[in-house]
Amino acid sequence: MVRKMVVPDMEWVDEKAPDTQQVAVMETVGKIDIKYAKIPHAKDGEIRVDVKWVGICGSDLEVYRGARTPEFLTYPMRLGHEVAGIIDEVGPNVVGLKVGDHVALRYVWGAFAEYITCDPFSAVVLPPAFPLMHGSLIEITPTILTAMERGEISQAKNVLIMGQGVSGLQLTQFANLYSPKNLVVTDLFDEKLALGKKFGATKTYKIPTPDTRTMDIVGKDFPDGFDVVIPARLEGNSVIDALDATAQNGKLVMYGGIGKTDSTIDFFKMHRRRVDIYTTEPKRDIDNHRLLREGRDMVINGLINTEETVTNIFPLSKIEEAFQLRNDTRGDVIHVMIDCDATHDDGRYDNGNIPAEVHEPTISDL
Repeated sequence: MVRKMVVPDMEWVDEKAPDTQQVAVMETVGKIDIKYAKIPHAKDGEIRVDVKWVGICGSDLEVYRGARTPEFLTYPMRLGHEVAGIIDEVGPNVVGLKVGDHVALRYVWGAFAEYITCDPFSAVVLPPAFPLMHGSLIEITPTILTAMERGEISQAKNVLIMGQGVSGLQLTQFANLYSPKNLVVTDLFDEKLALGKKFGATKTYKIPTPDTRTMDIVGKDFPDGFDVVIPARLEGNSVIDALDATAQNGKLVMYGGIGKTDSTIDFFKMHRRRVDIYTTEPKRDIDNHRLLREGRDMVINGLINTEETVTNIFPLSKIEEAFQLRNDTRGDVIHVMIDCDATHDDGRYDNGNIPAEVHEPTISDL
């Protein structure tokens, strides 16, 4: 049985006290509060991570908006899965990982907290000199690499990436390394398209409104559509738009577009065009961890630019303000990070500012 996303247990308390921590809890749609819980200890076969950074992912935003079906969404709930931190406790029967290791985590949900525990499977070790904030962005690389593999991107193929948010911009950088014939990206905002161009897009197209069909804009230059189409937008309806842009015998790789749809999908169109539709979660645990390590190596060796996509930082105590900003679709807001270190809640991130030191190595006294 393949592993699923795990929500670490918390023992809740009524107020802040010694040996307690802040934890973000979403009580209902559009409302996140800070609660308090006891700092957990690593059990047999577990590690405890002193959480330093968690990014607000598009999937977090979907939950915040209530854009998923009740099958996958109940309240109250915890969010956050793009995690980097430092191991500060190792339970019995854990070999290899040790206290003081800097790690990025995957398949941990509910990480907007100061401390979490998890299985070693979720962790990949980072070099101590690598800035931990950028380590949190490694979490999405297994799905991105899966998208590249299932799309079979090559020099003979035209590739379309729809949306240039934080995931779309990483998709663009990874796809560029596969040397496609044309790498086309679309977005609503000029600022994001400029980054897409910098990251390797051969053509960029501005979509005037969220409801505009992509082929109405790009179809003049690519009337037959694209060999590989990867929607990197949150809306479920983007899959319908992506199918319209997929060429005969093409591949539609669903990195995004995994939310609810309120329009009908014409599956006969998929059948008539012989379009293959793929998901992007690795199907085997061994692939999940292999791709996490591969993604880490590409990021820490400078092949993937994560610095320019981080636009805002907030302390954990102001996570509601951070989500409100992230929920406001704008060209100057791409990736919003949460600093979960309570000692940093000292005004350094006023108005979501980014001080220069966040791009430097995290110094641990462990």
